[in-house]
Amino acid sequence: MRRSFFVIMSILCFFSCNTDVVTSEYKSLNGAVWNRDDVIKFNFSEIDTVQEYNMFINVRNDNTFPYSNLFIITSLTTPEGEVLQDTMEYEMALPDGTWLGKGSGSLKENKLWYKENIVFPSPGVYTLEVSHAMRKNGNVSGIIGLEGITDVGLEITKSNP
Repeated sequence: MRRSFFVIMSILCFFSCNTDVVTSEYKSLNGAVWNRDDVIKFNFSEIDTVQEYNMFINVRNDNTFPYSNLFIITSLTTPEGEVLQDTMEYEMALPDGTWLGKGSGSLKENKLWYKENIVFPSPGVYTLEVSHAMRKNGNVSGIIGLEGITDVGLEITKSNP
C-alpha cells in the first residue's frame, strides 16, 4: 500500500511538473469586455540569451464572444528599445459555431502561437503589449468594447530542438 502510494505520487509529480514553461501569466478583463484602448502589458526577464523559446498568447473567451475570429496587435519591446510589431488573426470557432478552445462549460481557453523558436539575444526586461483590432465588416472604426474575452495571457516555453 505504501509503495503504490509512492509510485502514484511520483507519476503525478512527473506529469504535473513541466520544466519547459518559463513563464505563464494572465490578466483578467473587467466584465469580460476588452476595450479598444486597453493595452495588456506583460514584462519578463531572466531569459537565457542563447536558448530558443516559443511564445503563446492565451485567450479565454466565454459564450458571449460574438465572432469566429480574433484580430490582435502585439508590440514586443526589447531591453534596447527596439519594437517588433505584428498584427495577427486567430480562428476562434469553426464555421458551425463550435469553439476551438479547450475547456468545459461556457469558458474556453485558446493557446495561440505568437513566436516560434525566438531567441532573446540581450539580457534585461522585455515588454509585450497586446491589444485587439476587431471591427465589424464595412466599418472603419474598431469595436470599442469587445465582449466575451475574460482573460489574456502570455506563456513562454523552451523550444525543443
